[in-house]
Amino acid sequence: MDILVVILLVLVVLICVIFIFYTTIYNKFQDYIVRINEVEASIDTTLRNKYDLLSRSVSIIRSKDEDVKNESFDEIIKLRSRKISNFDLYRKLVKTYNELLTYKDNNEEFAKNEEIIKIITDIEKLDDRADIEITYYNKNISEYNKLITKFPYKIIALLNKYKDKLYFDRKDMSDEDYEDFKL
Repeated sequence: MDILVVILLVLVVLICVIFIFYTTIYNKFQDYIVRINEVEASIDTTLRNKYDLLSRSVSIIRSKDEDVKNESFDEIIKLRSRKISNFDLYRKLVKTYNELLTYKDNNEEFAKNEEIIKIITDIEKLDDRADIEITYYNKNISEYNKLITKFPYKIIALLNKYKDKLYFDRKDMSDEDYEDFKL
């Protein structure tokens, strides 16, 4: 009878240790998932604000110069009705912003427009914020991806079907394709 109680007690203690171990690792994953989701939402807001400013600047350009032909300017207007990832939106916004700066540099009247100066200043602030958010996002993705590959975290990751996540630049670090890196 005493041996049965000891075995039962050892089993209960072992189950409790395994449960605590599982819960601790699971919570660590959840911590990273929450961080990643929060910064994704923040990046989304920043990109939407940048989109709104660029859209407004394109409207100003078009109101002053109806003859301007620019693929990026046309595309920025059409983006509202399309569903694209934040990664792709970021690239399109950077391209449009660079073309806006080129247009400003080549057009003296446009360069002196106070509303455009304010928009460009606001975009620069948003770019600084986006850079910080993207750095934080990639740092957390890196830590999350490291956890998935390490024992014993890998066991919990497999049980919960956690997969590697891509960095903000969409580079898949687990493959040999060096061409998928995009600026």
